[in-house]
Amino acid sequence: MRANTGPAVAAGPPRTGPGPAAPAGAGHRRAGDDRLREVAREAGREAGREAGGVPPELLGDFLSVLTDAAATGRVPEAAELDAVGSNGRRAAELGVSAGNAVQLYLSAAWRLWRELPAVTGTTQGPSPGPSTAAAAEAVMRTLDRAVAGLADGYTAARRDMVRHEETQRRELIDDLLRGDGDVGALVARAEPFGMDMGQPHQVALAAPDGRPAAETVLGGLERAVVQGIGDRDVLVATKDGCVVVVAPAGPTRTREHGGPDGLGDLMHAELARPARGAPWRITVGRAHPGAYGIARSYEEAREALTMATRLRLDAPVLRAEDLLIYRVLLRDQPAITDLVHAVLHPLSRARGGPDPLLATLDAYFAAGCVVTDTARRLHLSVRAVTYRLERIAELTGHDPTDPGQRFTVHAAVLGARLLGWPHRELPRGHP
Repeated sequence: MRANTGPAVAAGPPRTGPGPAAPAGAGHRRAGDDRLREVAREAGREAGREAGGVPPELLGDFLSVLTDAAATGRVPEAAELDAVGSNGRRAAELGVSAGNAVQLYLSAAWRLWRELPAVTGTTQGPSPGPSTAAAAEAVMRTLDRAVAGLADGYTAARRDMVRHEETQRRELIDDLLRGDGDVGALVARAEPFGMDMGQPHQVALAAPDGRPAAETVLGGLERAVVQGIGDRDVLVATKDGCVVVVAPAGPTRTREHGGPDGLGDLMHAELARPARGAPWRITVGRAHPGAYGIARSYEEAREALTMATRLRLDAPVLRAEDLLIYRVLLRDQPAITDLVHAVLHPLSRARGGPDPLLATLDAYFAAGCVVTDTARRLHLSVRAVTYRLERIAELTGHDPTDPGQRFTVHAAVLGARLLGWPHRELPRGHP
């Protein structure tokens, strides 16, 4: 059955040139051009039927090239294949799927094969061109090369588009985390990524232990967060050796089913898989509204990561609100410096230096001030731990086993961790 006639669409410029007098065979060529347009129109309607069709202009001059291949047996020239590749790039830019673009070319090819006698003007008498078998082989070879060129052009365009989108995403994340850009521009740039800047967002950092953050975890991590939160409003990238996740605040989908609760728990569940390596330390900033709220949450998460590293905290997920007491300690650095100097600096006079006694205090407070548990943590005898605690009280004048003095010693130990003492000198300015 022939393609129905209808309004002509541009399927590439006709191969007949203008002139005052029509050359011999001009009528056949005009009829052939009309047939090509009909084939292109029908193929465009057939390809991507569910998507409303595909623009037949994406065929370009392909049908004319295919006709010449059937009539003469010639192979397509490099410039003609390059034109098909450009059509593939154009299809990607228009949002046409790769499958629909290929379907357009295949549909046009088999429709053209039925129309070849009318297109070439050989409806009667023997054809001067190649045999049917030779013509079919030439058509198939031309189609094969064209589809390959179409796919190459489409793939190259998609790769460029992905790179451009990744660049835009990374620049947006950098500007959001800095918080020093134009708010109106940030809101406009965030919209294509589905971000509603009027809603509260929070930032989480995932820091691998002793190695740079692997780019391979980004895709899986983003899918896990999106699935858990139930919103596309998620950005994932790497920055300063850490994985950064910007996500809307709120409970997770999996909480009611006994799954991870919160952004940090979602990330930990994904990164704790054996294939992801271990361990990962995750810190989560508090949720704040607006574009500047993202920068504030990021600073909280980064500060929490610094504190967790200095304090050698073992918890895999740390929230900024859980570390507020340490921020209070650091806020008045001269005061905490004086406390460390007054309470703990005398441990420097101990044989072997202050490190063993500080480790004992760390384990003692972590064990809930239970001597037997402290001994188990340090792989020491209870008597050895008791001796060390007595030695600390003797050197410092503050007894960690005395409930009235315990808080002072504990605060001093935390301050020493935050200041890096004794491995770093205390800041100047203390008495």
